[in-house]
Amino acid sequence: MREARTFIGRGGIAAAAVATVLLTASGAVAGMLDIEKDELKFGFIKLTDMAPLAIASEKGFFDDEGLYVTLEPQANWKVLLDRVITGELDGAHMLAGQPIAATIGYGTQAHIVTPFSMDLNGNAITVSNAVWAEMKPNVPHGTDGWPIRPIKAETLKPVIERMRAEGRPFRMGMVFPVSTHNYELRYWLAAGGIHPGFYGASDTSGQIRAEALLSVTPPPQMPATLEAGTIHGYSVGEPWNQAAVFKGIGVPVITDYEIWKNNPEKVFGITAAFAEENPNTTLALTKALIRAAMWLDAGDNANRAEAVEILARPEYVGADPEVIANSMTGTFEYEKGDRRPVPDFNVFFRYFATYPYYSDAVWYLTQMRRWGQVAEAKPDGWYDEMARKVYLPDVYLKAARLLVEEGKAQEADFPWTTDGYREPTADFIDGIAYDGRTPNAYLEKFAIGLRGDQTVDGTSVAGR
Repeated sequence: MREARTFIGRGGIAAAAVATVLLTASGAVAGMLDIEKDELKFGFIKLTDMAPLAIASEKGFFDDEGLYVTLEPQANWKVLLDRVITGELDGAHMLAGQPIAATIGYGTQAHIVTPFSMDLNGNAITVSNAVWAEMKPNVPHGTDGWPIRPIKAETLKPVIERMRAEGRPFRMGMVFPVSTHNYELRYWLAAGGIHPGFYGASDTSGQIRAEALLSVTPPPQMPATLEAGTIHGYSVGEPWNQAAVFKGIGVPVITDYEIWKNNPEKVFGITAAFAEENPNTTLALTKALIRAAMWLDAGDNANRAEAVEILARPEYVGADPEVIANSMTGTFEYEKGDRRPVPDFNVFFRYFATYPYYSDAVWYLTQMRRWGQVAEAKPDGWYDEMARKVYLPDVYLKAARLLVEEGKAQEADFPWTTDGYREPTADFIDGIAYDGRTPNAYLEKFAIGLRGDQTVDGTSVAGR
C-alpha cells in the first residue's frame, strides 16, 4: 500500500517532506530524501527529447520526490544556458556539449555538471527539395525504387561544387556551435569529403576553409528558414525534420542513428554550485528523471502513443501529434511515402542511455578539438579530467540504488561496475573506431580536421 501524500503547496514543503515515509506499491519502505530546495524551475527547448522532463512532471515522479517543478520553454540554447548560469533556472534540458564547453571556457565560462544523460539518437539532416532533386541521381536505389541507406555526403558534394563554381555558397543550419547537431553534420560532411570549416581565435564563425557554410538557427525556426531559401539544409532534432516532410519543403537524407549508432544526445545540466548546495535535491530530481526515462521505453515503447499526446501540448513541444508520432513511435519518414522502421530513433532508457558515461563527454571534446574550438593539442589525461569534472555517475548510481531499494527499478537496469567508458565502437558511417580512452589516437584517423599539434592560424592550419 502506498501512503497518499497531499502536496502542501509552495514553500515549507521540504520540512513536511523530510518526515514523510512512503510505502511503495511493492510494499518496500522508502524514506523521502531531506531535500534542500523543493521549488524548482527547469528550462527546455521545444524538442521531443525533452520528454523525460514532461513525463516526470505529468506522471508525478517529481511529486513523489517532494519536488514542485515548473517547466519553462526557452527561446534558444544560449538563453537557456545563460539562465542556468545566472540561477534564473535551476536546471535544464541541455545540448551535451553545453556543460562541457562552459566548463572548459569555450563560449562562456561556468562550471556546469550533469548527473543524467537524457537520450540516445533523435536527430536527422534534411535538405531542401531542390537539393534533393540534384542529389538523387547520385544515390543508389534498390529494386523497390527507394534510395539505399545510409546516404553519404559524397552524393551532396557535386551539388556544392556546382554552386561554388557559380559563386553561390552552400548554407546549412545547425542549432548551436557546441551542439550534437553541429558535430554530427560536420562528421557526415567530412566523411563525404566536404570540409565544414574550422573555428579560430579571431574568427569564431566555424567557416574557415569551409566548403559548406554552417550557421546557427533555433530548432523551431528550421523549416521556415529552409522554406525561405536562407539555408539549403539543416541538422536538428525532432519534430523539425518530420515537419519538413509534412510541409513538403524538404527531405531528411540521413538520421544520426545512421551516422553513429546509439550516439549520446541531450543531458540534464545544473551548475556545480547547485549540486554542491543541494545534494539531496540533485539526487531526488535524478531519481525522478530516471523513472521518466524508464516509463518512456517500457514495454518496447508501449507508452509512446501517450507520450506523443503529452508532448504535443502547447506547454511542451506544441507540434502536430502526427508529426511527433512519426519518429517517436518506431518509424521515420525520409520522404513522402518512404516510411521505414527505426525503433531506436529515440532511445530514453535501454542500452543504459541515461548513465553519464565519461566516454560520451570525451567524444564531444574530440570534436571540439577536431574543429578548432579547443585551439591547442591536449594530452589524453586532459580529456579524462574534463569528463570527470562535468559528468556525475556517482550521483546517478546513488539515485539508481535508491530506486532499486524502493522496488521501482531492477538491479539489471544499471551498469554498476562500469569504469565510465563504453567499449570501443566502429558503428560510425565511416567505420572509424572510437575508444574514449585514447582521444588523440582517434583524432589522427580523420583526413579532415585538426590533429597532433595543429592549430588554426588565420585561414591556415599550422603544425603537423
